[in-house]
Amino acid sequence: MAIRLGDTAPDFTADTTQGTISFHEWLGDSWGVLFSHPKDFTPVCTTELGYVARIKPEFDKRNVKVIGLSVDSVESHNKWEGDIGETQGTPVNFPMIGDPDRTVSDLYDMIHPNANDTLTVRSVFVIGPDKKVKLTITYPASTGRNFDEILRVIDSLQLTAKYKVATPVNWTDGNDVIIGAAVSDDEAKTLFPNGWKTVKPYLRVLPQPGK
Repeated sequence: MAIRLGDTAPDFTADTTQGTISFHEWLGDSWGVLFSHPKDFTPVCTTELGYVARIKPEFDKRNVKVIGLSVDSVESHNKWEGDIGETQGTPVNFPMIGDPDRTVSDLYDMIHPNANDTLTVRSVFVIGPDKKVKLTITYPASTGRNFDEILRVIDSLQLTAKYKVATPVNWTDGNDVIIGAAVSDDEAKTLFPNGWKTVKPYLRVLPQPGK
């Protein structure tokens, strides 16, 4: 069954390149990004894992833990990590789940038989501290992911979880935001005492709160 936004992220225990974890316990009070790779020792995945390792400090400062997965074994992952560090310039610095029996892949519906009935697609799940799924993205095996976009979305998710705002098209951290549609003008006066610009009654723009 497909996982939908707002669902509790399935818990599991699995072996990883950094030891055995219980997923919910490992997440703790952090946000999480769980992302799958079709196969070890493949070119696109090599570039993705190297890039995530390089920008891991950006995830860290947002209180986000990252963890990868493929249907290969932990032993295979460990061998592959040498290639990733050599070719991408940054050693892998986050855990990779070994899932040869496809337990986690099936829990998260990462195998799409019409694309490939044995390998995972490029799934991304962003999970909040409440263990609820906040974002899902699915890419085909042939297309590398844009992890800068995933960071951008996490900025939006964390902001809108704290304030009753929404973020407009192409928003990035520090830009103007929109007052949530469910917030009345009277409530907005209390929440945003410095005011806002009314473009239309349903489109109320203000500087990003907390900046």
